[in-house]
Amino acid sequence: MSKEKEIKSNPEEAEKMTAKELQQEVAKKAKKVADAANKVAEAAEAEAGETAENTEPAEGENTAEDADASKKSLFGKKEKKNPFKEKFEEMQDKYMRQVAEFDNFRKRTDKEKSQMFDQGASSVLEKILPVVDNFERGLAAVPEEEKNSAFADGMNMIYKQLLKQMEDLGVTPIEAVGKEFDPNFHNAVMQVDSEEFEEGVVAQELQKGYMYRDSVVRYSMVKVAN
Repeated sequence: MSKEKEIKSNPEEAEKMTAKELQQEVAKKAKKVADAANKVAEAAEAEAGETAENTEPAEGENTAEDADASKKSLFGKKEKKNPFKEKFEEMQDKYMRQVAEFDNFRKRTDKEKSQMFDQGASSVLEKILPVVDNFERGLAAVPEEEKNSAFADGMNMIYKQLLKQMEDLGVTPIEAVGKEFDPNFHNAVMQVDSEEFEEGVVAQELQKGYMYRDSVVRYSMVKVAN
């Protein structure tokens, strides 16, 4: 079974093919179409030559049929289509459709791969975020007199390095406190009375939320001013 039949009968096999292999398949199809077009053109030229030889009148001879044919052509009568030309146009159309189909398949495959990567990255980040939370709780619990100790400095350096790596991957924290409550980013767990913030504004953040590129990995858990 050829690779072309395998692609049509089994889409999963097509996804496993590399871009180079797919390009080779398209190149093979293009060569087949080009060879067939050349044969059609040669046959059409040969046919035209034979027709010209068979229908060429004797020197100095003008028939009534020639005059009628000239009149018909002058009045715009359509000439009979060449079957070889129709076959060539049909094959060319089929080739262009295959090229467009391959291009759509490539774009669809790239989009699916990107979506799968984003889903996998989001799943990993969801498991890492609790570690970030524990670092923040641990650093917040360090007594004031020990904040400049070697242990506290080491913990803080690891924490900052972790945040830097997450930022490089496209992970950013969601702004919450002082911002208007937005259900697309915030998860309100309770309402509180506040003189500092207006009604509907986030007054306190209980758990930091994060975004991965344009999607929310974890919503911010907040208290909203009443």
